[in-house]
Amino acid sequence: MKPVVLQLIDSFHQGGSERQAIQLTRLLHESGRFNVRLASLSPEGSLRAAVDELNLGEIASFPLNSFYDSNALAQLRRLIAFLRRERIDILHTHDFYTNVFGMAAGSFAHRPARIASMRETSGMRTGAQKRVQGFAYGLAHHVVANSEAVRRKLIEQGIRDTKISVVYNGLDIKRLSSTTSRSELLSLLGLPPELHGIRRSFVTIVANMRHEVKDFPMFLNAARLVQETVPEASFLLAGEGELADEFRAIAKEFGIERSTFFLGRCDDVGALLKLSDVCVLSSKAEGFSNAILEYMAAARPVVATDVGGAREAVAEGQTGYLVSSGDYQTMAERIVSLLQDRERARVMGERGQRVVEEKFSCEAQLEVTETLYDRLLTTRRRS
Repeated sequence: MKPVVLQLIDSFHQGGSERQAIQLTRLLHESGRFNVRLASLSPEGSLRAAVDELNLGEIASFPLNSFYDSNALAQLRRLIAFLRRERIDILHTHDFYTNVFGMAAGSFAHRPARIASMRETSGMRTGAQKRVQGFAYGLAHHVVANSEAVRRKLIEQGIRDTKISVVYNGLDIKRLSSTTSRSELLSLLGLPPELHGIRRSFVTIVANMRHEVKDFPMFLNAARLVQETVPEASFLLAGEGELADEFRAIAKEFGIERSTFFLGRCDDVGALLKLSDVCVLSSKAEGFSNAILEYMAAARPVVATDVGGAREAVAEGQTGYLVSSGDYQTMAERIVSLLQDRERARVMGERGQRVVEEKFSCEAQLEVTETLYDRLLTTRRRS
């Protein structure tokens, strides 16, 4: 009988953690070695339709408003009962809220092997949240980090090295392919057409606009400087969130609002990246950026802040450039150099694509994860 694995995610919204968890769920389901189940803290989000196509059976939901009210206790009891009733062998959680909620329920249920995850290094959690998450890691049998940078952070927090495995984010390169023509891409993304044969240069950033850690003001400062040297440059900002209006105001203040396009949530990332000439990450902190892998998989050169696991993917001067967080002048210089030397940009992009194929494939992610599951199940049986 196949072991039963439950992936517990926060929601079905277009976040990096959610997309990685759902991708892993699909890979495990297609592999067929485990009986894969999925549950969430919220049933909402645009990714739900793709999940329903997997036919995983009931997708239970355990909605939370807080960890500190009567509803949280009721949902905890429901999850404990679910773990026992469905005879879950492995419980795998993927972010702060599911780590805390899932590890607590799993420890009370006594049954499953418990795997928590960490995908960030700093800048995301309050002191109280860090203490709560540390408690969750203590309840876990194992913790998955998505980069060496995150693994080192976990060790700094007191988690023993033998309890941590690095499982890099996997990327389906086929998802980023696009055969659409340039004029059609412009129309698809709601961008004005190119007139009189003038080819614009597009500089792109893909990140949510919900948290200041993504540092869109740094990107916009760099964009201001880029346009002074490359007047035909336009800037594509793909992401949604409550900070979007603030960033629009900054673009207007800088005088670049006519060449800066806020695209909102982008469902066709392949089309967006095919149109792009240079792709950027301006975050103050990261665990391991999905956006960087998408840029590289689409054969685009990367200019990224040197945070989290960025240098585990971006080879300086080979697949892109790394700059210090906040250093928008150097970021602008690197972007301009790539826009002015298209051949060098092309070569960097192709090198990056090969790196993703070799190191960050879905197949590699699946293999490492299944090996970890087998090891934990063997240990549990012996104990």
